[in-house]
Amino acid sequence: MKKNIGNTDKTIRLLIALIIFVLLLYSDILASKIGIALMILAIIIAITALVGYSPIYRIFKINTVKKRKR
Repeated sequence: MKKNIGNTDKTIRLLIALIIFVLLLYSDILASKIGIALMILAIIIAITALVGYSPIYRIFKINTVKKRKR
């Protein structure tokens, strides 16, 4: 698996996942189907950020990793 998520993209993904987690913790929606779906989405976003690879990016041939200058 070649990494296709850059550092800025990772930071944004982790912030979004953290915001979703916090909102779900402080709301009554956590026990509903929408709350469960949002929790799963936040977990997927966090995992892709930590691993540095997104299968969706690969399908659409998106790469946010900066190339090093030689």
